[in-house]
Amino acid sequence: MTGPQRRQQLIEVGRGLFAEKGFEGTSVEEISLSAGVSKPVIYEHFGGKEGLYAVVVDREIQALLGQITTALQEHEGNARGLLEAAALALLDYIEHSTDGFRILVRDSPPGQATGSFASLISDIASQVEHILAAEFKRRRLDPKTAPLYAQMLVGMVAIPGGWWLDSRRMKKDDVAAHLVNLAWNGLAGMEAKPTLRTRRKH
Repeated sequence: MTGPQRRQQLIEVGRGLFAEKGFEGTSVEEISLSAGVSKPVIYEHFGGKEGLYAVVVDREIQALLGQITTALQEHEGNARGLLEAAALALLDYIEHSTDGFRILVRDSPPGQATGSFASLISDIASQVEHILAAEFKRRRLDPKTAPLYAQMLVGMVAIPGGWWLDSRRMKKDDVAAHLVNLAWNGLAGMEAKPTLRTRRKH
């Protein structure tokens, strides 16, 4: 097996174990045993378990962002189409890359700032901010709030996506339709300057 082939094999083995057991629950010994190599081979290619995990997470993030970016570009200028595309792209990823999604929604190893589910949500949200800001301007809403709404919308798709992964009680298109129903009808009735209706007691 060539060096690149061995590296790819280790990535695939690590991906499966991290999805099943998480970062903390997976040991270098397990990875080496599953791959049929000695532990030094893993250190040679990745510097250790942390390095392998970082590569696995980075690949999953790039794959998901690539799918969502492509879907959004096909619906530029169509706000409802944008919501539908984002919802379906994420659900498609969950359906076809189940192990990858399980890895992304787990907590990151201590000391790792990137690769957490929260940072992934932020990355995806940044892809839709400018489109949402343009839609806000058209509706005479404050475009400065677009980043906040982008975070909320992406999170609203991602969290139910995890529920759907485990339950699968509904068809994917139906899940997407219900998500878009809430998001779209909520956006349609938004107030220009929302305020809380009840005052907090201090």
